[in-house]
Amino acid sequence: MSAVSERLPTFPWDKLEPYKKTALAHPDGIVDLSVGTPVDPVPELVQKALIAAADSPGYPTVWGTPALRDAITGWLERRLGARGVTHRHVLPVVGSKELVAWLPTQLGLGPGDKVAYPRLAYPTYEVGARLARAAYEVYDDPRELDPTDLKLLWLNSPSNPTGKVLTRQELTDIVAWARAHDVLVFSDECYLELGWEADPVSVLHPDVNGGSYDGIVAVHSLSKRSNLAGYRAAFIAGDPAVLGPLLEIRKHGGMMTSAPTQAAVVAALGDDAHVHEQRERYAARREALRSALLASGFRIEHSEASLYLWATRDESCWTTVAHLAERGILVAPGDFYGEAGERFVRVAFTATDERVRAAVSRLTA
Repeated sequence: MSAVSERLPTFPWDKLEPYKKTALAHPDGIVDLSVGTPVDPVPELVQKALIAAADSPGYPTVWGTPALRDAITGWLERRLGARGVTHRHVLPVVGSKELVAWLPTQLGLGPGDKVAYPRLAYPTYEVGARLARAAYEVYDDPRELDPTDLKLLWLNSPSNPTGKVLTRQELTDIVAWARAHDVLVFSDECYLELGWEADPVSVLHPDVNGGSYDGIVAVHSLSKRSNLAGYRAAFIAGDPAVLGPLLEIRKHGGMMTSAPTQAAVVAALGDDAHVHEQRERYAARREALRSALLASGFRIEHSEASLYLWATRDESCWTTVAHLAERGILVAPGDFYGEAGERFVRVAFTATDERVRAAVSRLTA
């Protein structure tokens, strides 16, 4: 066990604890904008579906029920514009983080293989490469990478942490480049339904992939769009030649979504109304925090999508974290996401309306 844990970096969030203590000491309590965890209720129709499926004494299947696969394929076509998607093109996973962390291992990557991901990125891409003992490399433009030994290319649009969105043409060109060099593309699109100043596009759209899913897989989650972070509900979709072997591996490993959760996902993917309602909540919180940050001397870059504002005061991110903690506001330091984020902080707008109002008041006082 120690040999495996020693491959991993220090868990970054532990570094934030002293600043959290400072923020907690604020007379009006902490406003925690550091982790993008949902705080609003799980939609009622999803709760009802979960409860109705609570009497599930048998083992669920890793591939999910036919109803779940129908719900996923239907959503992919309705929401993403995908065409010709069948059950062979989809695979449920137990939340997207476990997929990201264990994908290189499950793909059989190891020493001599290389994984690439954006220069500013979700830390688990690196963790996945480390767990597999594969090499890893960051990029600004993936087409500038040396494709030698590059086996897995992570895209992330909309980006966590920056909220940057890749254009349709950029995605098209990247997919073409990856195919030309026989590089597998996994596109993390978990924030795709949360575009504010841009309309994010999936690699599954025919304009991007030319009507073929060869060599591409998209990752989607219900944590953000349906407030289901506690359910651990996600799925991947794309090339059956990639998903088929992953299904077999995951069957052997027992990596299955619980039966009640599968029923809940069917309900969530079949309803768009709750997604629109949640978007409206986030849009209002985003605008309130964005205006307050700008008014108090911050500059915001990208942030055209996702649940975060990528903000800076042109100083060390830890100086900014300390500055905000003294005001009872906790944010994530940008260097959690790569050295290029050392002068930025990530501000989540997933707090309640009351806590967002408190943050706005403190920022503009």
